[in-house]
Amino acid sequence: MKKISIVVPCYNEEANVGPLRDALVEMFHRDLPGYRYEILFIDNDSQDRTREILREMCAQDKDIKAIFNAKNFGQFNSPYYGMLQTTGDCTILMAADFQDPVEMIPKYVKEWENGYRIVIGIKKSSQENKVMYWLRGCYYKLIKKLSDVEQIEQFTGFGLYDRKFIQVLRDLDDPTPFLRGIVAELGFRRKEIPYEQPRRKAGKTSNNFYKLYDAAMLSFTSYTKVGLRLATIFGSICSAVSMVVALVYLVLKLLYWDRFAAGMAPLLIGMCFLGSVQIFFIGLVGEYVLTINSRVMRRPLVVEEERINFDTEEENGGDL
Repeated sequence: MKKISIVVPCYNEEANVGPLRDALVEMFHRDLPGYRYEILFIDNDSQDRTREILREMCAQDKDIKAIFNAKNFGQFNSPYYGMLQTTGDCTILMAADFQDPVEMIPKYVKEWENGYRIVIGIKKSSQENKVMYWLRGCYYKLIKKLSDVEQIEQFTGFGLYDRKFIQVLRDLDDPTPFLRGIVAELGFRRKEIPYEQPRRKAGKTSNNFYKLYDAAMLSFTSYTKVGLRLATIFGSICSAVSMVVALVYLVLKLLYWDRFAAGMAPLLIGMCFLGSVQIFFIGLVGEYVLTINSRVMRRPLVVEEERINFDTEEENGGDL
């Protein structure tokens, strides 16, 4: 009997983990009775009762597992690490807040059995804030045009991944993984299934401007060269224009000394403009350097504090 692993990243989801467990178990019994399941919750240092609830659920069902991180390791490392710890024939990554519909899982499994090693959900509409959905759509279109790898629009990571692709992730050994880009760059032939993203069922999202910016810049610096190329090209153009303006101004000043003796305004404006351009591109280059630095330092994806319902063999082979 094939085993399906479900990975659910958690952070302050005390109101959602129990109902999600119930919905998943009911779905397996109703729609996928011919499969075994493994539900792995990986908690990113929640500050509410999430861990207490997870311990209770693990005690009730040995097919429910939990990993507790020693601290919050971010929105990318934790789910990625959880996927590497699964033992199923395929792994499904989904959010704990019900914005990834449980009813999509049987559709994923059906396409997986039809031969697709990767089956992902694509948001065609959303019940979330319309402005945020529009902004995300603009970002996806922009990064798709700028990236060397054809990125996947409106893809959050929610999907099914065959164990062979999970092995690709293990072999990749990336300390700063961006799953959405990896699926686009290294993934097998995939099936995309559209869905409407519902509202969060309970609780408050932990996403904020900084986290969204972090996600955007990780994608931008990992899969595009346009920032550095733009800095080089625009810097060269500005340098050339500055040289021309400086020469013209010098000639005019020599020819019309009386008129240009006190005319410092053009120089000051030019200096301020070039200074602001330099600061912008230094910051942009700094984003690339930050990404490189994170990869070179080779820190672990996460540090575990505790794992529950993993047998001895899995515990010995699970640390990364």
